[in-house]
This record gives sequence, C-alpha cells and structure tokens, in this order.
Amino acid sequence: MQVSETVGILLMAYGSPDSLDQMEPYLLDVREGRPPPQELVAEIRRRYAGIGGRSPLLDWTKAQASAVADLLNREHASHGLNFKAYVGMRHWEPRIGQAVESMAADGIRRAIALVMAPHSSRMSVGKYFEHLEKSIEEKGADIQFARIEHWHDHPGLIAAITEKYFEARTRFAATSDPYVLFTAHSLPARILEVGDPYDAQLRETSRLLANRLELQDGRWQFCYQSAGASAVPWLGPQIETVIAELAQNGEEEILVVPIGFVCDHVEVLYDIDIGCQQIAQSHGVHLERSPSLNTSATFIRALADLVLEAMPGLDPAQQSRPDHARGG
Repeated sequence: MQVSETVGILLMAYGSPDSLDQMEPYLLDVREGRPPPQELVAEIRRRYAGIGGRSPLLDWTKAQASAVADLLNREHASHGLNFKAYVGMRHWEPRIGQAVESMAADGIRRAIALVMAPHSSRMSVGKYFEHLEKSIEEKGADIQFARIEHWHDHPGLIAAITEKYFEARTRFAATSDPYVLFTAHSLPARILEVGDPYDAQLRETSRLLANRLELQDGRWQFCYQSAGASAVPWLGPQIETVIAELAQNGEEEILVVPIGFVCDHVEVLYDIDIGCQQIAQSHGVHLERSPSLNTSATFIRALADLVLEAMPGLDPAQQSRPDHARGG
C-alpha cells in the first residue's frame, strides 16, 4: 500500500557538549547567557572527564528516536502511515529549532512532540515546549504538533523500569533485601509554591513501582539528586545524605533505581555510578544501580504507544498490536 502521509516524531532532550573544550559555552547556554564561574566550569568538566570526556545523551536519544520510528513503520506502513523521527536538544546541537527546520523541509505537516523526561514541570518540560513554540514561529513552520506533556504513570514506562530493577536485583544474593532508592533530578524548591506537578508525579511513579515490585513499606523511598550549584533551596532529600543516613541505620545493601532519567548520561554515569558509589563504599555499603532504559524493547514499545495515543484522529484500527504491548 502506498504511504499517504509521513508523521513526524520529535524527541527533545537536554543536550550536552561534544567535548570538554565546549564546556564553558555549554554552561553559558544552560545559564541563559549568565557567565558561569570558572570553578563551576572546572567542576563540570571534571565530571565529564570522569565518564570519558563526553556524555552519550545525544547518541542514546538518536538511537531511541530511530528505534521508535522503525517499530511504528513496521506496524503501520500498511495503514498508509510513515513515521520519521527527529531529535532536538534544548541546550546544544542539534537544537530544537534545527529539528523543526528539518521537519518543515521534509514536508512534515503532522507531528508528535515528546520530551525525554516522564515527569512534567514548568521549569523543565515547560521550557522545552516554549523552545518549540518559538522555533515554529521563527521558522514559519506549518506543522501541527500534538504535545505529550507527561507520561510518568504510563504502564509501559512502569514495565520498562520494572525489568531493569530485576536485572540489577540479580547482583545481590537471592536471600538479601536491598533498600531501594528511587531517584530523579532535583529542581528549586520554589516550584512547590506554585503548584508545580513535578514532585507529586515523581512520588506517584515511585508508589506505582513499589506496588509493582511488591516492596515492603520502610524498604524504599524516593529522593533527589544532581541539585544545581546555587544558593536557593532545592527539592530533597538528596541521595548523598540518604545513603549516609541509611548506612548509619545499619543498611548494608542499596539498590538505586533512577526514574527521572531515560538513558545513560552524566547524572547517571557520574552522579550515581561515581559520586554515590564513593559515598556508599566509604560507609561499607554495597550499592548497585538499575541499568538505564536506553533502547530496551519494552521502553521503545512504551514510547511508540505514547506516539500513537497522542495522534489526533488516528483510526483505532490502525493502533492494533499485541495485547501484551503495553506491558501492564
């Protein structure tokens, strides 16, 4: 059957520099034009050097985008639909504006925009859509975007994280009972004053997972990580403090399950794998992290489902797929 329409999929992520030499202009972009202190540049450069000098964020986001488009094309080409994926970064290249420009040049008229962060905040996800709106206006793009605002409770996401939990669980003895820490990137605490949904959504995801994993009360909690270097209060508790407190309370095994990150990047590979690991080792604690979602088949299925669910006017017959696809 001849394809009658190409639907765009825009995956948006934070962005990261391609080399240590780009750290200062990258931080200048993150700080919206405010020059970063040299000690901050040196510290962030040190962290990137600790993971090999470059974050794999862009590589993983491109791989996720390609995998989602491939899956949808295998399933829906016979329905007259073709999917093409694009990647846009908020703070580095390829920029969101570049992605919109490419989509317009390819003749895309209908698209789905998805931020690669399941939990919504005006300070995070909201900023991506502001960039998208500005880019559409600046490029004069005649593209109708369906926006996925949050997906923190999507069954496919919960299923994908559950799989990764059980992968990490095998690194402990079968008879052990590691304490579980769900974690996500912190934001300034002032967002709570305006009713921002970020904290509540993270805690809901944690509860859904705890129920799915049948974790006992008192054997898990949610905490934050990677707070910014500023004087304002940030959401907590911070994972570094929690690890130390758990150790003081006699915990010897901890399993960290990142729920706010969907692929390997510096907040996972350095902040958890190096920073948190050092704290744990200094307290004699065995700490493991569940593998990142990256391109797990269950996660890619979840992203594909999100795209289909967001498409206005899609004939339900075109959404037919195996009953187990959403992973419960």
